[in-house]
Amino acid sequence: MEQQTEQSIVNFIWGICNLLRGPYKRNEYRKVILPLTVLKRFDAVLASTKEQVDKISR
Repeated sequence: MEQQTEQSIVNFIWGICNLLRGPYKRNEYRKVILPLTVLKRFDAVLASTKEQVDKISR
């Protein structure tokens, strides 16, 4: 990949992150994204057992 193309992709991704970040300062961003990433991963890994858990919790 050309360096200019790679840099434009990086800039595009960071631009989106800046829009989604909202009121968080740059140094606070990781405090939000990391926990949400972990929760999303748990959701993906445990998706196959969702029905069993729903039955138990009712």
